[in-house]
Amino acid sequence: MPQKVVEGAILQCDKGAAVSQLKVSSQDFTYFEDKLVATEGDKAANENILPFGACAVTRSTCSPKPIKWDNAASKDEINGCKALLENSQCKCSVGGTIKIQKVGHEGQSEIEG
Repeated sequence: MPQKVVEGAILQCDKGAAVSQLKVSSQDFTYFEDKLVATEGDKAANENILPFGACAVTRSTCSPKPIKWDNAASKDEINGCKALLENSQCKCSVGGTIKIQKVGHEGQSEIEG
């Protein structure tokens, strides 16, 4: 079963030159290993999803424009939003796909996808 994603997870855009860390602001009460669990609500540019260095599409500095997270948990909701899983991904309207490179924790947090 897929792993939950928490604050500090490493994100990678397939059009970006660098990785960035996910910031959680969609909720402030559900934790795993003392880190907030991420949800599909954590998609705001420059708040939750930070720039990925240079963008291969625009050939300039990344300015992420996330649309929505796909492949979130089907049965695990927090504050009305589905929890993000290690296989969740987010399309960027500039042209890239943002994926979870590292979930942000070391333990086992398997849930039904």
